[in-house]
Amino acid sequence: MVDPTISAGNGTESAKNHFSKAVEEAKAGAQAFASELQGECKVRSGEAKDKAGAFAADAKVKAAGYAEEGKAKASQAIVGVSKLIDDNAALIDEKVGVKYGDYARSASKSLADAGTRLNEKSIEDLGEDTKAFVRNSPWQALGIAAATGFVLSRLFRGK
Repeated sequence: MVDPTISAGNGTESAKNHFSKAVEEAKAGAQAFASELQGECKVRSGEAKDKAGAFAADAKVKAAGYAEEGKAKASQAIVGVSKLIDDNAALIDEKVGVKYGDYARSASKSLADAGTRLNEKSIEDLGEDTKAFVRNSPWQALGIAAATGFVLSRLFRGK
């Protein structure tokens, strides 16, 4: 049986109070969850940032190593071409003439000097030299880049 002391109005008020308390508890729970989630996001974001920084530092070290290796190989190749020209200068003297043999020896010496200078410079110095060249001769740099691109496209063209 229904308690006669509780009127219909009091039951509605009681239900409203319970509902309001439930809503407040849900809001408090949601705020606590959001706060906890925000803290977790900050922690994970910091971890991701640290990992990215370590990866970038590792990539920079590897790139510098590859650049040094490439510079050494390029220098060796230039010196090798110089030696090849120098070794064949006598043959050029015989076949074409002493004048052209002298040109070959001069070119060989220039290549050897360029290879030596390249080997002696650091990657940073080469980068600075390149920047200065592009600033001073932008059209010439653009022409060299276009010619290099053309040659590379012909070399790597799949036939």
